[in-house]
Amino acid sequence: MKNVVIKSIIKCPNCSFVKEEEMPLYVCVHFYECKSCKKILKPKEGECCVFCSYSSVKCPPKQIEENNYKQI
Repeated sequence: MKNVVIKSIIKCPNCSFVKEEEMPLYVCVHFYECKSCKKILKPKEGECCVFCSYSSVKCPPKQIEENNYKQI
């Protein structure tokens, strides 16, 4: 199985502030407060979490799901 990445760069769609964050390994994050403008980010429609919507790497649960799918 491919290694799961737990650090990601998240970018606020409101103010373009970027920050490296550590993602939880087994849960999707449904809300994230931008450290700059304080806007609460929610996932885009069809996405499981804010990291899948606004960061450089998909969340660990999605990475694990995709890795398992590729192994079938």
